[in-house]
Order: sequence, then C-alpha cells, then structure tokens
Amino acid sequence: MDYKNASLPVAERVRDLLGRMTVKEKIGQLVQPFGWKSYSKKADGSIELTEAFKAALAGGGVGSLYGTLRADPWTEVTLETGLSPEEGAAAVNAIQRYAVENTRLGIPILFGEECSHGHMAIGATVFPVPLTVGSTWNPQLYEEMCRAVAAETRSQGGAATYSPVLDVVRDPRWGRTEETFGEDPYLIGELAAAAIRGLQGQSLDAEDSVMATLKHFAGYGSPEGGRNGAPAHMGLRELHEVDLYPFRKAVEAGACSIMPAYNEIDGIPCTSNRYLLDEVVRRDWGFDGMVITDCGAIYMLQNGHNTAATGEEAAAQALKAGIDMEMSGDMFHKYLLAALEQGDVTPEELDLAASRVLSLKFRLGLFDRPYANPARARDIIGSPQHKRLARRVAEEGIILLKNEGGILPLSKEIGSVAVIGPNANSAYNQLGDYTSPQRDGQIVTVLEGIRGVLGGDPQRVLYAPGCRIRDNSRDGFPRALDIASQADAVVLVIGGSSARDFGGGAIDLRTGASVVTDHAWSDMECGEGIDRSTLHLLGVQLELAQEIYRLGKPVIVIYINGRPVTEPWIDEHAPAIIEAWYPGQEGGNALAAILFGDVNPSGRLTLTIPKHVGQLPLYYNSRRTRGKRYLETDLSPQYPFGFGLSYTEFTYGNLRIEPDIIGPDEEALVQVEVANSGPVAGAEVVQLYISDLVASVTRPEKALKGFRKIVLEPGERRTVSFAVSREQLEMVGYDLQRVVEDGEFGIRVGCNSADLLSGRLIVRSQEGLR
Repeated sequence: MDYKNASLPVAERVRDLLGRMTVKEKIGQLVQPFGWKSYSKKADGSIELTEAFKAALAGGGVGSLYGTLRADPWTEVTLETGLSPEEGAAAVNAIQRYAVENTRLGIPILFGEECSHGHMAIGATVFPVPLTVGSTWNPQLYEEMCRAVAAETRSQGGAATYSPVLDVVRDPRWGRTEETFGEDPYLIGELAAAAIRGLQGQSLDAEDSVMATLKHFAGYGSPEGGRNGAPAHMGLRELHEVDLYPFRKAVEAGACSIMPAYNEIDGIPCTSNRYLLDEVVRRDWGFDGMVITDCGAIYMLQNGHNTAATGEEAAAQALKAGIDMEMSGDMFHKYLLAALEQGDVTPEELDLAASRVLSLKFRLGLFDRPYANPARARDIIGSPQHKRLARRVAEEGIILLKNEGGILPLSKEIGSVAVIGPNANSAYNQLGDYTSPQRDGQIVTVLEGIRGVLGGDPQRVLYAPGCRIRDNSRDGFPRALDIASQADAVVLVIGGSSARDFGGGAIDLRTGASVVTDHAWSDMECGEGIDRSTLHLLGVQLELAQEIYRLGKPVIVIYINGRPVTEPWIDEHAPAIIEAWYPGQEGGNALAAILFGDVNPSGRLTLTIPKHVGQLPLYYNSRRTRGKRYLETDLSPQYPFGFGLSYTEFTYGNLRIEPDIIGPDEEALVQVEVANSGPVAGAEVVQLYISDLVASVTRPEKALKGFRKIVLEPGERRTVSFAVSREQLEMVGYDLQRVVEDGEFGIRVGCNSADLLSGRLIVRSQEGLR
C-alpha cells in the first residue's frame, strides 16, 4: 500500500489512500466529535473507550477529535476527573491505537486542542492572554511562547491548535476582546507570523510542532453593537485592508488551517462564503491547507442565519464554499451523504475536502509516528522554564498608564502595604477565558507576589477583598478601609473576570460559550458570550476605590480585566494606574516586580481607551471623515493607541528620511535617534506611522507600519531604522487591488500614536517624472 510508504511524496500517498476509501470513510474524515466524550477515566488513571466512539469508528471513521484533554465546566472535566500530563498522553495514545488498529485502513485521528494562551489541559502552563501578549510589542517573545505551547500540546498527542486569534477589535464591549491582540492590523499581522513560526516550527512532524488554525475569518472583531457573532458591517475595501490583512500575513508565513467566523458580512455567513474561502484564500493567496468550521457553525446556516432550509442544504453550502472539516457538529455526519446522493454536492468536491485533511495528517507525521511520549509530557508540561517564560511575557505586557509624582516604584523598605480588591487574591480572575482548572499553588496572585517581595510578615502586607466583581454588597468595606488606614500605601486590584470555573456561570452546551446570567454568584463579566453595554466597573468597585481614596493614602490601582475600563473618576484621582489585562499564572510575580522596581514597565496599549463608551467605535487609524466631536465631548481618547509609561524618560530627535523621493518599488530609510534621558534602564517601543496625504480613495489619518522594541541604559542613545517600501506604502485601490500611488506621504515616528515627530516622503513613478 503506497500510502503507508513514508518515502513517497505526500500527494502520492494521499492519492493512493483516497482511491481505497469508501464514500462513508471520506465523509468520516470531515467529522470532528467532542474528544472528551470518547472515553471515561478509570480509577487507576487509565481510560476506557466509550461504545459510542467505537461505533462511530466502525460506521465510517472519525477524522478528528476536538478537545480530548480540554478541562472546564463545559466538558465537566475537573481536577478530580481529569488526567495528569502523563495520563493525558497515555489516553490519547490509547484512542489513537484503537483507531489505527481497528479500522479498515488504519487512518490516524487528528487531535485538535485549544491553546490560545496555553494548552487548555490540566497541568499546562497558563500564559497571559493574547491582549497582554500584544501589549508586549515583542513578536520574538511571542514566538518563543508559541514554541513552548506547541511543545506542551504535542507532547500529549495534540497535533492541531485553534489559534491564533487574528480578529481586529472595533468595539471592546465585545466579550472576546481579551483573545485578540488589539485594534491594529499591522501589529496583529506581525504577531500572526510569529505565531505560525512558533507553533508550526521548522517541520510539522516535529515533536514540538502543531498545526496552527487562524481564526475567526473574517470581520468577527467588528460585530454590530459589540455582540458576539453579530453581523459585521463593512465594505470590501475595509475588509481587505484591515480585517483580512493579518490572515494574509499568516498565510504567507505558512499557516496550515483557517477557521471561518460565526458572523455574516453583507448577508453572507462566513461559513458559506465562497468569495472568502475560495477566491480570496485559495486563488489569490495560494493557501493549500484545510478549512475547519467553528463549533456548530454549519448548524447555524439552517438555524440562525437561515440560508438553508434543510440539513442537506446546510452541509452542501458549507462543503461547496470550501469547508473541509466540521468542528464538533453533526451536520456532515448526518446530511452530507444524502446531499451527495441527491446531487447537491459532487464526488469531486467530497474528494477534495477529504484530500486536504489527509494531506495534513501525512505532513504532521501521524501515519508514520502516531503516538505521543508520556514521559516527555510529564517532563515538559508546566516546566520551570515555561513558568519563567510566562512571567517574562507578563512583565513585558503590563502597562503603566499613570504615575503621578513618581509614586512608583514603591520602596522595598516601605512599612506596610494594604492589598485590597476582588482581584488581589483570586487566581482564576487573572487567567482569562479558555483556561483549565488549576491546582493550589499553580497560580501566583498579586497578594502572593507582593508577599514574595516584602516577606511573610502579616503586619507588612495586609489584605482584604473589599467586594466582589459584580455583587453590590458593601459588607467587605469596613475591613478594607480599616487595613487601608493602617498602611503606608494601598494597592487596589480591581477590574473584571472571565473565570468560568470561579463563578460557575451558565454554559451554551452547543458551542461552549458562556451565557449571561444575573446570578450574584457569577463574577464573570467578560469572555466568549459575555458582551457588555458599558465599560465601567461593575458592582461597587468604584465606590470602594472612592472610599479608600478619601483616607488620603497613596493608591495604586491595578486593573486585571479582559477589556478596557472606562472610569473617569479613577483616571483623574488615582495617582498610579496599571493595566495588566489577564497576566496568567505568573501575573502576581510580574506585577510585584513592577510595583517595587525590579522590572521597568514596557507594555504599550494595543487598544485605544475611550473616555466614555459613547465615543465607540474609537480607534486611532480611523478615516479623516470621522467627524469632529459630540455635543458632550470630543473624540480624543483617555489613552491613545501605543501609549505606556516607563520609570525612565525617552527623548526622540533627528528624524531623517533618505532618500525623500522614491519610485513605488524603491525603498527609503527612515531613521530617528532615541535616548534614555532618565535615571534607570528601560525598554522603549519606537513606533512608525505613515499617512497617505492624498489618494484616489479615502485613507486613515495614520497607520502603524513598523515598530522596534529597544532597551537603553541611562544616558544611552541609539539610532533606530525602518525600511519603507511598497509593503508600507501600498493601499487597496479603487479596483480592490493593492497599489502604491504617486504622491506625498507623512512619515511619523514616536512613542505612541499621539506623540510623534513628522517628516515627508514623495513617491513618483517613472510616468510621474516625465
């Protein structure tokens, strides 16, 4: 059998195997049931396969399993019922062995896992969420993080991950904002390419590589009203220039899989959008991987979008549009055969989808090395090296927003510190959505991090939660105010929560998304399915801050949250404000290191933070025709895109552009001198923005086109260079093709989108010179 010959090219092996398969076996390769339902755990830690899973294999096969090791309230897998890293690898091997040895052709299963900020399995390292990762402005660091995530996942047999999330955020009320890198397509594109390099490595069949899946394609970060899965209202030019850009960069970097979004664009659901999935992705971009739906998305074509009257129609729409695998639904399994028999899809279309799935299985090495190494899983998952990496990512992603009078860093000789707030000592609240249950001691909270710096003397580090995230009870106020009055400084840790485990909120059993609930016991106010109508603090958190402020103590506010907080009173009155987003398992250590000066903060915002929710949508790269102001307020943000403070000062000067006249295919060198004029070493993010001053279509006021993160010692000066060429100057023109037009471009360099040095560059084609 040629398909078993590892020396043959993948295309030949696929052709041979496909010729041996029945129609039901081909359909089986397009099906991905829930993996955690394929087995049950026995008392000795081993597993027993379910009869339903065995029957599915016997009935035509199972191409993939979703979330086999996923642990959270949706799967109902707990610390007690779940599997250790070593047990998990052994379980995946047992499932794989049964599939290989008990099916006619021995086709291995593709195990797909959630890995947005770490493998969503018990014991895995919990890294900061992507919003914190984006705030590092450090693609190389993110690539290193992705290598660690890939190694942990593949060590247990997971060969595919459903990340990175490349959605461009346009309304941060959206509950999945935390899963994104922010609002800028260029920055997201740089991080997307880093993710592909990190996750997929040098070779897909390596023991530390997994197949990346780009999601959610496309426009998912621009939902109507910030509501998850709502329609995205945008024209094709904006779609290509903004939302599709990061996906294109990831495809150019070698991404192997794409997941369409739940939403519709101009009346066409992304799951059945032939223009996006075939014409753009495959014909224009040359993508040769596979396309997998989001969970239950084909079902939504019949029940939600209502573009299909029957299951057969829904399955046919998806397959013909370019869907190769259905994630955790049963529409292909139930209806695709009938659709084929009645002529709604052709045998050739079925073969094409099956061949794409099989091709990736060969490329991943699943036919030749289908089993994981449990001993490697035991040693690598949650390793000290990965824990240190998680801390470094948090340290670089945490943003200092305000530091009035240089209140920070605090002295380690301080007499006492009161650590107060619902997020001061809540492990799950600092992890974000898509997180597995955590054993005691796995997570370092802010309170624990501060105790680690100042020691365990209870008289030096005082603690009170004060209140909860969503509850209106003030019962905790007296204790909080009492310890605040005793302390020399107050660290107030407030914000939000995406903790499914902590609150036990309701779950949509079909998709796994959380469901909004009014139960007071749920603190979850962010995450998938949890959208907001405002951006203010919930519960009585603002009142707690105001009561503490009246004591006259120095107050450092730390936000731990999944979307921006809009609280003008805190912005005005708190002398110091830190934005940490969800900083992961080492977040407490990272924040303590910043509070006491062991780490100089270098995170920068990747979202524009508004003064008021009524300013939304508000993002830095808006069109010049956006308008001037509202009756009650202008359009200026509270904190601009790219903003972040340091414990030192950086100065910019001597902006040079050479040459300052180029052709559309030529290159100019932009240089600027950056100096550390402050007292301590620090990292600065030097940002390049370009403005197309006159164009055939309207352009953004400015757009990020380059950045460098540099470290400077006190007094050190460095010249930072950017190459400006077609990639930085092109736009999507009148005919939807990328083009560089003649004209004048503004070249702007600085520390954030609102504080920039300016120069100019002229582009002239040969025709323009005549």
